[in-house]
Amino acid sequence: MNQYIQLLKSEPILRRLSLVQLISYFGAWFSNVAIYTLLLEMRVSAEVVAFTAMLHFLSGIIQAPFSGSVIDSMKPKKLLLILIACEIFATLFLVFVDDVSDLWLLYTLIFLKMAAASFYFTTEMSLLPKILGGERLQKANELHSIIWSFSYTLGMALSGFVVFWLGIKVAFVLDALMFVVGFWLLYTLKLETDFVKVKENLWQMMGDTFRYLKKNPQALHLMALHAFVGLTAFDALVALMVDKYYASIIATSLALGLLHAFRAIGLVIGPIVMGRFINDKRLVYVFIAQAFAIWLWAYMMEQFYLSLFASVIVGFFTTTLWSHTYTLLQKNIDKKYYGRIVAYNDMLFLSMATFTSFMIGFLATNGYSLEFIAWLMGAGFLVGAVYVRWILKTQDLG
Repeated sequence: MNQYIQLLKSEPILRRLSLVQLISYFGAWFSNVAIYTLLLEMRVSAEVVAFTAMLHFLSGIIQAPFSGSVIDSMKPKKLLLILIACEIFATLFLVFVDDVSDLWLLYTLIFLKMAAASFYFTTEMSLLPKILGGERLQKANELHSIIWSFSYTLGMALSGFVVFWLGIKVAFVLDALMFVVGFWLLYTLKLETDFVKVKENLWQMMGDTFRYLKKNPQALHLMALHAFVGLTAFDALVALMVDKYYASIIATSLALGLLHAFRAIGLVIGPIVMGRFINDKRLVYVFIAQAFAIWLWAYMMEQFYLSLFASVIVGFFTTTLWSHTYTLLQKNIDKKYYGRIVAYNDMLFLSMATFTSFMIGFLATNGYSLEFIAWLMGAGFLVGAVYVRWILKTQDLG
């Protein structure tokens, strides 16, 4: 952990960006628990739960072909501030959702909120290679994932209690206020990076990007590899688990918060423990370990406390997979294309997460058990392990 602390001490811009990230992500999970608690209280169908989970990712897919070009043609600080402002208003307006007749408003706000959040993430991830390099970039990616996981842990755990004690609308308001704090911290940051405004128009930039990917197939393979982590889009599955197995023994908001929080404990400690172990050749074993961790969760799913334990194991390997596959991509693309390639990478990742959320709802509605659905998700990581081995043998990686 000391290596991450030293990195923050020596990189003031990264330190402030990380603080903004911590606050923003923390706030995001308040909304997440409140939204799913609201849906379960309204007694909506599994399809609605799954569609809501899909919306968390769908917006990022739709905007990805354009967001990368915008990132490469706009100053990062200005863009980041605009995106946080969008998150503030989209989150605050969630207080007007009261019953099933307001689902259209809920869908719209989730779409806008997550579009801004995805855009912000892509912008920040394309910014990091411009201010850091080499080992520092690897550690910054790991730190980014640790902060995400810590925010996820604390946000999910505390929001479960906030929703239980103070109500859903209070959680939405608190979430919006945290984004306001993040906006102010970013606004006061002196952020100066190399920026050359491109002369090509949007369509020319997109065409140039596709030509670059055609000449550099290793980038496409690394994007596809990172997309496998999208199989961990468990939000819809967790909500259905709570409704089916745990609602009779614990309040819905508390069960949601605890399940996500325990998984996030694994997300936090995973890269700290695995940081010295992981390298390109060992990545295949982490994919295999993730598969077995999900199968363990499926086996223990019906028992609430055993499921909490299994959730930690599931999260343990996820962050390492995410950060290492992301760093591999960053190291194997040209600086000129950071914004666009990262945007397309996120599009593939979010497509996998959207597909996963859809299939959870589809399979659950058609009578398949939640345990079987989890087993299928675990099997996907064995396919990922085979793909890793093939990439390492056939592709020229830097």
